Order: sequence, then C-alpha cells, then structure tokens
Amino acid sequence: MNKLIPPFFLSDEYFIDEKVNFLKFANEYKVYNDQGAQIGVIKQRISGWQKVLTLLIDKRMMPFKLEITDTNDQLQATITRGWTFWMSKIIVTDPQGIEVGIIKQKFKFFKPTFTISSPVTGEEIAKISGDWKAWNFTITNNLGAEMGKISKKWAGALKEIFTTADKYNVSIDPSYAESNQKVAIVATAITIDMVLKESK
Repeated sequence: MNKLIPPFFLSDEYFIDEKVNFLKFANEYKVYNDQGAQIGVIKQRISGWQKVLTLLIDKRMMPFKLEITDTNDQLQATITRGWTFWMSKIIVTDPQGIEVGIIKQKFKFFKPTFTISSPVTGEEIAKISGDWKAWNFTITNNLGAEMGKISKKWAGALKEIFTTADKYNVSIDPSYAESNQKVAIVATAITIDMVLKESK
C-alpha cells in the first residue's frame, strides 16, 4: 500500500559527503541533491556509556543509531541495530517510529550484501550488494531487477565539489514507485558507508 512519504525521499539522486570529526566518536554525513544543494544530514547518536565501551569492546558487537534529518532538523528516518555477535539485523523506522524495513547483513568476503525486508510480511523488497573495496554496489528489487546504484562516480557540476574518497553517490531509478518501501531502501543506501563502518 502506497502512503505519503517525506519529500526528502522523493529524490532520485543523493550525494553523501562525510564530515570528519577528529575529536568525536560519532560519524556525521551531509546529504546533497543532484544540484549540489544540501537536503539533509545523517548523524550517529551515541551515548556517554557507548563512548566508554568503544574503548573496551569490539564496536562490531555494539548497538548503533543513525538519524536522517532534513535541513530543518526534522527527522526523516532512523536506522538502529541492537547488540550483535554475528551478522547484523538492522531496523529502519519512519519519523513516527513505525518500522518500514528490516535489514539483514549476509556474510560475503569483501562483497557485503544487505537484504531489506518488509516488517509486515517478511518478504524481501530489495537487496544491496557489491564490492566494498571498489565501492560499487547494485540495488535490486524483489524480482532481481536493478533499481539503483551506489558508487564513487560523479557527473556534471558536482564533479568539482566532491573530489575525495569519503564521498559517494546513491542513484535510484526514477520509475521506482514512491511507496513507503522507498524510505527503507533509500535510508539503507545512503547510510551504507556508516553501516559498514560500524559492522566491520
């Protein structure tokens, strides 16, 4: 069933730029559209006790929380993971806290794969897989058809803005239905670098 989704997720192109915080434990990224205008921020929320535990415990085991907000600091989606001891299970929620996707990480050496499933039916709605070293991922729908890419390739004016390695582009097929599934898929895709960093 289609429902109204935040304007942030209506875009087909997202350009992600990591903000380097040398003295902070949490990661932060800025999100731009294809015109080079900032449309949002991805922030990692980390508590005081988590900061202490990161010095003592393998961070791959620890919970994490990522918030996607627009330029007005309005929450667009949240990605959370609890304690884990093997492959991650990650939950995507909308601004109202309703689950819209469940991400499961599959173990493949140097070729991370994430499946995104419906929290209602349990059916797979999309998959993100690719080569982390080359930073080239493909997003496919539940029928196996390609519906997007994640890469380091730039085009047009943005080529001059994004020049370093810690930046990437998420491109979604414009014909993909603007349903609530898109929130889960785009939220997963644009946070892929942070999810991989916290999971490796």
